Amino acid sequence: MGYDVAGVRGLYSALGDGWTYLNAHERPQIPERVMVGVARAFRTAPTPIRGGATSKHGHAARLEGDLHVQAARVAVADLVGATPDRVVLGSSLEALYRNLLRCMKPMLRHGSSVVASRLDRPELSQVLIDAVPDVRWAEPDLATGELPAYQYTELVDRSTRLATIPAAHDLVGVVTPVKEIVETAHQLSRLWVLVDASAYAPYRLLETSEWDADIIALDLAALGGPQLSALIFRDERMIRRLDRPERLEEPISAGLAGGVSALVDHFSSLVEGARGTRRERLRYCMDHLDYYLSDLGRDLTFFLGSLPSVHIIGVSGEAAAEAHVDRVPRISFAVRGVPAQTVYQRLLDNDLYTTLTPHTPLLEAMGIAEIGGAVTVSLAPFNQGHDVDHLTRVVASLG
Repeated sequence: MGYDVAGVRGLYSALGDGWTYLNAHERPQIPERVMVGVARAFRTAPTPIRGGATSKHGHAARLEGDLHVQAARVAVADLVGATPDRVVLGSSLEALYRNLLRCMKPMLRHGSSVVASRLDRPELSQVLIDAVPDVRWAEPDLATGELPAYQYTELVDRSTRLATIPAAHDLVGVVTPVKEIVETAHQLSRLWVLVDASAYAPYRLLETSEWDADIIALDLAALGGPQLSALIFRDERMIRRLDRPERLEEPISAGLAGGVSALVDHFSSLVEGARGTRRERLRYCMDHLDYYLSDLGRDLTFFLGSLPSVHIIGVSGEAAAEAHVDRVPRISFAVRGVPAQTVYQRLLDNDLYTTLTPHTPLLEAMGIAEIGGAVTVSLAPFNQGHDVDHLTRVVASLG
């Protein structure tokens, strides 16, 4: 059974409002199934579990909300190919990163270092800077945005306790060679490698065993889920090594937790004909989604890149054109001689919802200021060839 984009579009109730949504990197559309799951969870969370144990005062010891949280943990485990006892939930990745570093304090003794990457989201890098004096930086290739693995042989030494990398960049779309970096880092130090998979997971199946990363971070809102995040550890024993590990996980809304299982169910039912466990159905559907969006993403890059006035960051230019870089379907582009605000407004006037590219340190180094700013476009499971054609026509009208 092939990927039926028309059927997938029917799973998102917001798509009937006339907008063409190309902003999955910032505010992905929420599937109807997730909205229903959250609404039901908020309604039932305070309800006592029937037949459950009671306290000595005769009150119910557990509520339905406890089941929603546990179901969220199981769903995240299915999403990444792990087990629920290795999943830690939190309100945001910033909060979870902060808690993790606090619990790692005995491991981060005087003289310890961490290695961050310029591809990391600035707000997550700031958590490292605030917690550890010695932060070393892995630098991407400024022509393509790719993060070379070889530099970790110089950055990582016996003092290194943590290294952070994104699986894919949220604005440029470049995919990081995670497995190669993890192998290199593990050979040089007894460190933990923390991989932020938030920009990767909406497009490709996550397999924890393939990367061999120590911790995977996931912002569930980036997939169209509730405003919750998760850390998934390679081994449950790692959590026990932390100082006061109970401080790692913070209380979360049981109502929001009800949307997590619905989100994973949504991705595991995108393609008709999926069978087996939820993990098996997820693998089947994500394989089809990857194939479909990779093809559509190539069209996006090709058609926009063929316009003489368009510069795609990390793609256009002689050095980038000769490189073979793996990417998810997200790009940031500029139109020569036209301010980014003008490009954004023209797209908005034509019902194309994109975003102005933020001036992060990486994008600044790649020349975003010199070209007058950029606009970021990212694809979602419901986007279709017509969306790419419409975008290309409107951008061409600016040239």
